[in-house]
Amino acid sequence: MQGIGAWIRWGLFAVVVAGMVWMFAAVVWRRVGHIRLGVPVTFKRYKSQGKGNGTAGEVLGHRRLLKDARSGAMHLVYFYGFIVLQFGALDLLWKGLSGGDALPLPYYPEFAWMQETTVALVLAAVCYGGYRRYIERLPRLKRGWKPSIVLWFIGTLMMTVLLSLAFERLAAAGGNHLPSTAHAPVSGPISEALAATGIGEGSAAAHVGFELFWWLHLLVLLGFLVYVPQSKHFHLLTAPVNLWFRRSDPPGRLAPLDLEDEEAESFGAGDIQHFTQKQLLDLYACVECGRCTNVCPASNTGKLLSPMHLIVKLRDHLTERGAAITSRSPWMPAGLWQRGGTEAAHAMGAVIPATDDSRVHESTRGEEGVRKLAIGIGSTMAAQKAAWSVQEGRRAEEVALIGGVMTEEELWSCTTCRNCEEQCPVGNEHVDKIIDMRRHLVLMEGKLPADGQRALQHIERQSNPWGLPRAERAEWIDDCERKTGIRVDTMGERLRSGGKPPEILLWAGSMGAYDTRSRRVLYDLVKLMTCAGLRFATLGGEERSSGDTARRIGNELLFQQLCRDNIDTLRKYEIRHIVTACPHTFNTFKNEYPDFGMPRDIAVEHHTELLRRLVEEGRLKPEYPVEEEVTIHDSCYLGRYNDQYEAPRSLLRAIPGVVVREMERSRSNGMCCGAGGGLMWMEEHAGTRVNYARTAQALEVQPTVISSACPYCLTMMEDGLKALAKNEQVAARDVAELLAESIFGTPGDKLGRGEQG
Repeated sequence: MQGIGAWIRWGLFAVVVAGMVWMFAAVVWRRVGHIRLGVPVTFKRYKSQGKGNGTAGEVLGHRRLLKDARSGAMHLVYFYGFIVLQFGALDLLWKGLSGGDALPLPYYPEFAWMQETTVALVLAAVCYGGYRRYIERLPRLKRGWKPSIVLWFIGTLMMTVLLSLAFERLAAAGGNHLPSTAHAPVSGPISEALAATGIGEGSAAAHVGFELFWWLHLLVLLGFLVYVPQSKHFHLLTAPVNLWFRRSDPPGRLAPLDLEDEEAESFGAGDIQHFTQKQLLDLYACVECGRCTNVCPASNTGKLLSPMHLIVKLRDHLTERGAAITSRSPWMPAGLWQRGGTEAAHAMGAVIPATDDSRVHESTRGEEGVRKLAIGIGSTMAAQKAAWSVQEGRRAEEVALIGGVMTEEELWSCTTCRNCEEQCPVGNEHVDKIIDMRRHLVLMEGKLPADGQRALQHIERQSNPWGLPRAERAEWIDDCERKTGIRVDTMGERLRSGGKPPEILLWAGSMGAYDTRSRRVLYDLVKLMTCAGLRFATLGGEERSSGDTARRIGNELLFQQLCRDNIDTLRKYEIRHIVTACPHTFNTFKNEYPDFGMPRDIAVEHHTELLRRLVEEGRLKPEYPVEEEVTIHDSCYLGRYNDQYEAPRSLLRAIPGVVVREMERSRSNGMCCGAGGGLMWMEEHAGTRVNYARTAQALEVQPTVISSACPYCLTMMEDGLKALAKNEQVAARDVAELLAESIFGTPGDKLGRGEQG
């Protein structure tokens, strides 16, 4: 009879395991099929980044997860705990199948102690995870029954291990394979407690208890296996793959559109199948940790956009569309009797944001009031939860990607700052998906906010977003000569005069050429370059918009026209070195123009990089003290897009008298000023203005100067200081202005506090 019982046990075990493994494989394969619905990619642009792209550090070292030390440590326990416990699971399963024999492992008592200690640590991590989600109530974490499932799965799994081991001690009391009580720090006391209830050693109750919890452990373990690919925990499989194939250098570079493709039926992403397979892989890698939303400037100022919900909504939509297209249910075991495509699908319902006033009220002015601008992500999280739901009677094919899944309001709230991507522990890329949907809106449907449309029309007609006459683009040269005594030649003048070719092209940009405040920065840069003995010239009236604004808004056609015009001009004058004070132009020239034919040997420098080099070489010598308490606002397109945080700080440290005070959110976690992604030219209609919130953050460290290295940021900070009535006490100044003051011993063209504008 004992032999028959063993065969029955083995038979049931084989059937259960085979069935669960088949369901797991079916779920995974069907989701792989959903990913394959996207535009095929060769992964060539990603494969070259594979080895050495930091994947091991992200997966094994949890580098980004540990930015939040407590959550990172908790996840490390989960991660390595489950790796360690796989060996214990094999040992426990073998004991049940073999009639009590342990695996012949060396140092078995020590192995047993390690297993039980790990189980206890994982249980503690489960309790801490529940505490953070439901008691501490971190705003970035979802709450409800779905986020709780995994805690119950893991907790139950750990308890079944301990109870199986405890009943085993009672059922096989005195067995040679059992470790001593000293090596059973958890199951030993539990078995003693069970014995105290009357369960005797070697009793039938002890055998039944072991049998019950052994089978329960197996079923929970296999149930968890099937559940993983049907939930956010699919990231256990997809995240390492996603990290391996992620872009690493340069980050944030947009993929060009082939606008001359006569067979193309659409441009941009107007349907979930318009995304690439790599973009769709992102969706199944998301862990819903909310770190992206937690740092998003739009989410933090009361807008509807939430990067986490962007990914989750696209994932839900992909799963439902994939099921409808393949006629296979994405769920198991429901998929055993149901087919794909049902009369219900997720879609966005009516949304009323919790905050809808972008003005600064009187109550926000002053030292206490500025803190009221820190709205946080609560209103955005609540609005998304209320709006995204399953709608009965609506098929997935009927849900439009733009409008049904992502609203236009969300798409136009993104500043393209990439803070979401910098924080994401699984390497998701949010911004390119938003830009692809913007491209579809602009190129295929002609839809964009009126002020954005106006800016693009001005750029197309006059090559600047204000619509000022193109003929006035070179007027800054004469104005600079009047105010500094320095005449900046144009490349055309140098060519006609037969003079020595300049070593540097100074790209003024639209802000430097037209904006009165930005001109002052440009003039100080001219003075500094002249003082250092550099030979440079500018393009004057031949200069065009770099096209960054057009591209980020979604008008790829206009961008490519401007790009090719500028490249032709660069080739005409055989330019080999470009310097610009605008991080947006710097990023576009350096990282995106080469895709359209700009020679890759052309050096592109941001003005802070150039100035740092000149100071280090001794060609510029800051001598006069500048007694200021300076906090640095990091430009997103200089920092997160090009990893350049040190140049502005190095320059400030070189200036006598300057004391640098870092904001709480700085460097890679610095908050955007709100001007990126074309939003410099568009009005905010919900929540607090991003630049007001960022200015309030800067004021918390009580600076006398908010320093930046971007004309957009400078404008936004000055506007924020005025709105918060702090412009009499605090100034917004470019790093170049502070350096010029220290070198020339006079504020020069510096705007005084209270005179900004």
